[in-house]
Amino acid sequence: MATPAAVKEEEPATRFAKDQLKSIIERIERLEEEKKTISDDIRDVYAESKGNGFDVKALRTIIRLRKQDPNERQEQETILGLDAESRLGKYCDPPGFREDCTQFPRHGRAGFDRDRHLLAVEI
Repeated sequence: MATPAAVKEEEPATRFAKDQLKSIIERIERLEEEKKTISDDIRDVYAESKGNGFDVKALRTIIRLRKQDPNERQEQETILGLDAESRLGKYCDPPGFREDCTQFPRHGRAGFDRDRHLLAVEI
């Protein structure tokens, strides 16, 4: 068992470690709260865009594509264009099949405006 004098000598180092650990935990908790707030804000923006008639799934895809390296994105568009051509025949012009695509009607589903979405896809 440690003597009271030995405990006094260990106290500053132990106190520093405790304070440092407490500080780290509080920072992580604060960042987690900020992350939750930002996540809620992003969800609200997607809900607003859905209310304005935009396709949320398409928006998420655009965001994901814009995060990618441009060379990697170009490679994926080329692959997708070739895949679309092989599966759909000549319905679409690869890569990206923007305006010439007859796959989608002008107003195929309620609230879907093909031209509006195609403009948004032009990254």
